[in-house]
Amino acid sequence: MMQSQFKTITFSTDRGIQLVDITHEVERFVSRSAVVDGLCVVHAPHATAAIILNENEPGLISDIENKFRKMFEGSGYRHDKIDDNAASHIASAMLGNSRIIPVRDGRLVRGTWQNILFVELDGPRNKREVVVEVLGN
Repeated sequence: MMQSQFKTITFSTDRGIQLVDITHEVERFVSRSAVVDGLCVVHAPHATAAIILNENEPGLISDIENKFRKMFEGSGYRHDKIDDNAASHIASAMLGNSRIIPVRDGRLVRGTWQNILFVELDGPRNKREVVVEVLGN
C-alpha cells in the first residue's frame, strides 16, 4: 500500500545568495518515515530559490555562490522596475526549485558527495521553507 508523509523545514538566510545544507534534516525525516522504498520530493515553494545536489565543501560552496552571482547578475531587467529582483527569479527558473531522490531500504539514494542544498537567491529572508514529501511502500 502506497504511503505518503509530509514535512516542512523552516529556516532563515542571511545573505543575498547563500547555499544552506538541509541534507541531515531530510535524511532524518526519511529514516523516521514508514517508507522503505519510494521517492523523496524536496521542493522550495519560492519563486526566488532553488534546490540543488552537490558537495558541501566550503571552497566549492563559495565558488558556486560566486558563479551564480556572475551568471545571473544583470541590469535592465523589466521586472526590476517592480521588485528589483529579476535576477533571482531567472536563476530560480533555470536552476529548478524541486528535486526527486530515490528511497531504498528507508534511506535516500545519493552519491557520497551529493548533499541537498537550498539555494537562496534573494536574501536575506526571515522565513524560507522547504517541503519534503516521502512516497512509497
